[in-house]
Amino acid sequence: DVQLVESGGGSVQPGGSLRLSCAASGFPFGGYAMSWARQAPGKELEWISFIGGTGGTHYINSVKGRFTISRDNAKNMVFLQLNNLKTDDTAVYYCAKGFGGSSPKGGGTQVTVS
Repeated sequence: DVQLVESGGGSVQPGGSLRLSCAASGFPFGGYAMSWARQAPGKELEWISFIGGTGGTHYINSVKGRFTISRDNAKNMVFLQLNNLKTDDTAVYYCAKGFGGSSPKGGGTQVTVS
C-alpha cells in the first residue's frame, strides 16, 4: 500500500522558513512524479508544486521563487523548502504520489505563519 508521511510543519513569523519532508513507501518511488498540495482553512486543495522522477520541477506562481521542491530517490523522500513565508501560506501541506485529481496523499503537516 502507498504510504506518505509528512513532517516539518510548524509556526513561524512572516519571512521565516520551514523545510517539509515526506517519507514514501509502498511503490517504486523513483518512477513517479511527486507533488505538494496545501489546503488553507475554508479553501479548496491547491496543488502547488511537483517534481518528476528525474528532477524536473513546476511551481504555481504564488510560490515560485520562495519554495523549492526536491527529492532523494535513494531514501524515498521528497522535500519542500519554504522560504520568505507569508500569512497566506498558512495551510495544511500534503505530499502526494503523482499530481492532481485523486492522487494518494499523506495525512498532512500544519504550517502556520503569523
